[in-house]
Amino acid sequence: LSRMRSCRRLARSSLTPSTSMTQPAESLLVLPRRSLQPERVRDSCPSEIEDRCFLFSKYSSLCCFASFSQGAGGEPMEVSVQVGMTPEIIQKLQDKATVLTTERKKRGKTVPEELVRAEDLSKYRQVASHAGLHSASVPGILCMDLCPSDTNKVLTGGADKNVVVFDKKEEQIIATLKGHTKKVTSVIYHPSQSVVFSASPDSTIRVWSVTGGNCIQVVRAHEASVTGLSLHATGDYLLSSSEDQYWAFSDIQTGQVLTKVTDEAAGVALTCAQFHPDGLIFGTGTADSQIKIWDLKERTNVANFPGHSGPVTSIAFSENGYYLATGAQDSSVKLWDLRKLKNFKTIALDNNYEVKSLVFDQSGTYLAVGGSDIRVYICKQWSEVLNFSDHSGLVTGLAFGDNAQFLSSAGMDRSLKFYSL
Repeated sequence: LSRMRSCRRLARSSLTPSTSMTQPAESLLVLPRRSLQPERVRDSCPSEIEDRCFLFSKYSSLCCFASFSQGAGGEPMEVSVQVGMTPEIIQKLQDKATVLTTERKKRGKTVPEELVRAEDLSKYRQVASHAGLHSASVPGILCMDLCPSDTNKVLTGGADKNVVVFDKKEEQIIATLKGHTKKVTSVIYHPSQSVVFSASPDSTIRVWSVTGGNCIQVVRAHEASVTGLSLHATGDYLLSSSEDQYWAFSDIQTGQVLTKVTDEAAGVALTCAQFHPDGLIFGTGTADSQIKIWDLKERTNVANFPGHSGPVTSIAFSENGYYLATGAQDSSVKLWDLRKLKNFKTIALDNNYEVKSLVFDQSGTYLAVGGSDIRVYICKQWSEVLNFSDHSGLVTGLAFGDNAQFLSSAGMDRSLKFYSL
């Protein structure tokens, strides 16, 4: 490791402030991918490091600007030696991002005709409540998700250590998945397969077959509580964050950890993680109130957003990829512009309001905030259009149905609720 740090210092010394500040994003040199593998650095001399440097793609203008304007060095952090990010995997990530960007441009700024209008959303009321999904002796639903391809299917994780798949239309449990040894704090429903994912303070990530009702893979990426989980747009990889201070990128088919990175200088637990819609960058929240933006391909921290106080509890990217919403234990929600890299709006909530969940609808028109109650804001105006206080405990999870045709919530009162006209 000492040799690796020496190599990094020597490579960085070749970038004088005058050249790095004036070069365009495409010319920004960063340490080579191979140099992130400690065992290979042992065999490398400083002169070879510069020869093996590579360029950021044009998409990295964000990363370049962030590196110098936000004080995040854009440097590789300490990387735990894992299976590795092969060129094939990196190309797969890039190809998917290209497709998603093209699709987003085609959609433009048009809002789907089927999207529920704000005046109708404001009339929503509770239409169903279910309290029998999880154990009454260890009460509390801690997280939830909807199946993207069939929003009648609801996924919940409980304080009772169980993962439950519920059919909203039939009003019955499809599967109860048991295996975690501690509470379940994160769940994700795969968009195209009958597969779900869960994470827990037992330090494991589990992959489950809904049809088989069994665990088909255990991903052991962390040494402490797993605090965040996000599925990559390819549907093949999971991002996770942990109290062990690392984020990890894992293959869901093999259960292998491809890469695992920590910001050694910060030395602080990660509290949540979320992919940006294009899958090339992602955000993490920390226990010391920071939001960090990372470049996945280079495994580098490219921007830091300070401003909150207290641990960050939730982050969410808007569908168009322009905005990031963040919540922390400071009774506020902050909105960040990823193009200008600044906080442009802070929604101050009631004193002692606890933010537990943030989610944009699929069109990026609405933002729902869950915690002490439920509030829905219309984006751009950031005005409140809806407020529910039906839960008797903290709201821990929120999700919009297709075109915001309904809103669902889960909470510590053990109930799963649905709201619509």
